[in-house]
Amino acid sequence: MTAELTRGQNHPLPGARLEIRVSAGTPVVAGATLGDENGTVHGVEGVAHPGAPTLPGLEVSRQAAADHRLAVDLDAMPDTVHRVSVLLALPAGGSGPARFGAVAAPFVAVTGLDGDEVASYTLTGLEAESAVVALELYRRQGAWKVRAVGQGYAGGLAELFADQKLSQAHQLAGSIHEAVASGLARSIPAPPAAAPAHRPDHGATPRTGPGGTGGPVAPTSPYDSQGAPGPGPQTPGAPGQHGAQQPYAGGPDGPIGPGEEPATAGQPSAPAGGRPIDYSHPRRQTAAPPPPPPAAPPAAPGQPARPVAGDATGWSMEERLYNQVWGMFEDLARTTAAYRSAVDFADSRMEKELDQALSDPRNRIGGQGDAAREAARGRHAQLVSQAREVLDRDVAQLVAEAEVVEPALPAAFARWDNPVWHAYRVPMEIPMAVRLGDLHLPEADRVRVPMLIRLPLERGLWIDSGRSASLDGSFADSHEMRRLGLETAVAHAARLLAVYPAGEFTVHVIDPAGSGAQALAPLVQSGVLAAPPAQGAAGAADVLARLTQRVDLVQMALRGGAPDALPPGLDTSQQLLIVNDFPHGFDDRAVNQLRYLADEGPAVGVHLMMVADREESAGFGPLLDPLWRSLLRLTPVADDHLADPWVGHAWTYEPPLVPPGSQVLQQVLAQVAAARRSWGR
Repeated sequence: MTAELTRGQNHPLPGARLEIRVSAGTPVVAGATLGDENGTVHGVEGVAHPGAPTLPGLEVSRQAAADHRLAVDLDAMPDTVHRVSVLLALPAGGSGPARFGAVAAPFVAVTGLDGDEVASYTLTGLEAESAVVALELYRRQGAWKVRAVGQGYAGGLAELFADQKLSQAHQLAGSIHEAVASGLARSIPAPPAAAPAHRPDHGATPRTGPGGTGGPVAPTSPYDSQGAPGPGPQTPGAPGQHGAQQPYAGGPDGPIGPGEEPATAGQPSAPAGGRPIDYSHPRRQTAAPPPPPPAAPPAAPGQPARPVAGDATGWSMEERLYNQVWGMFEDLARTTAAYRSAVDFADSRMEKELDQALSDPRNRIGGQGDAAREAARGRHAQLVSQAREVLDRDVAQLVAEAEVVEPALPAAFARWDNPVWHAYRVPMEIPMAVRLGDLHLPEADRVRVPMLIRLPLERGLWIDSGRSASLDGSFADSHEMRRLGLETAVAHAARLLAVYPAGEFTVHVIDPAGSGAQALAPLVQSGVLAAPPAQGAAGAADVLARLTQRVDLVQMALRGGAPDALPPGLDTSQQLLIVNDFPHGFDDRAVNQLRYLADEGPAVGVHLMMVADREESAGFGPLLDPLWRSLLRLTPVADDHLADPWVGHAWTYEPPLVPPGSQVLQQVLAQVAAARRSWGR
């Protein structure tokens, strides 16, 4: 089974002869360095690159390309080599992007010679870096392992080589870029992304559904609380032509670079040159085909095939359902985009026809002018009606699919009112994703798409408790919003606790004034918290200091190349910190610690959940802007602030509320607490 690594994780290698596959979605330079026990590279003869692609036991690509295959024979490595670092860099001086934050997250996989994947790693979180050490193969007690590194360098290859103690770092970096530019290494462009053929994460079969589009599984968090960078200007399409638009398929979770502002939902942004940024994971195809999905029952002649739960690619039913949900999400986004485009086209056509008909003064009055106006309105109504028929057909198909998919979802993907929770048992493995709410569009209110976020979380959550208008036009006061915000945070925390194995997820709470006692009661009374909610400035400082120290220790262990050498007794489970009533009771030091946890914590298993009103924290000034940007904003009431990664629609988000009067939350937390007690014996 393939090990999907996160930054800092390692995995043993089963053999010496390997292949490292790179897929970046844009031309990159691939190379490798051979280092000693400390990672030091002794001279340029220890670097394989397009200008000098072959070393003992190692061969890299001879060109810059979007896809690479590097051959490795560990048995043929010199005895002095203890670390093989695989590096990627963007070509310098070309017309392509100058930083990894503007391109798709690169994907690397280690495979055997038979094509079976051993481990894979997606390099998320890159921003201004133009070179990165993707992963390293290292020797430990006579055995070889692979570690996901993801260490980026804004100074490019020169800074990377200098960090590996190469005295000729700048000269070597220059010679590599010269080799690419002069043609010694031919640059192969990335394949066009208009019609993705494979789902990059887990399968290779495109989905065919409403609109007839296929597309990749989106990355871990393809939503943005500030809005999503979108595909740039839309191309109007005729009614029913779902393929007329070619929005990019990706997620807006890619980092915002210097000088770039995130677009608000429904207002896509594009980089310089007008080309859209593709934040999706690059396309990937495994050597062995995935198990076939279940066969759909035969449909009546002329009718669409009956939907089947799990009718998507994947190695397990959980994976198939995950991909199927994302397929539904994409289908609804694209078919709605086609409908809106058709309506816009009909509107502009009617305006043009009316302008032409009334440009002649003789037609402005009398029966001839009235006839022209009536004819233009009639053609407009016909075009809109045709587009609506296509949309209704696609929505009906998605409704039928949702009716069979929703009951089949596992607990991690299911709503709180799903009967699967009545048979809940603490899992033995971490699921692929967790449901954090539902999404829908006004044109298709009958379809609720589960909002699935990949695990482990790659960014923290911000539950916005600010005074907000709900979609029905009513307003909730600040006290009510704070209560709803904390209740929503408790529901999210309970779900995260429920989907992790016993002892692998720990929750801490900071409630400085004790104002959240009632909302926090399910967590406190069940005994699932690591400690009672911290109160007062001293309590908050103690929790923040311990979690900050944990981040520091794990980071030092990873950077020192000894991730297994952590202090005894250190809790290695995933950590979640819920912060209520921010910024009351927090000083500047605490604010800086929160920013540090939000930025550095997710990479080492520490996650932040803020329940806060941004306006109330305005006194800190721009100091907190990076904090809010780093968190995924969710609301305790329905709100249309999230955007999809394909066309940038403003989706209405609905939080995962527990049905009134239901005891499901308490029952689930009781089982989690019992499992934690058994695990700790």
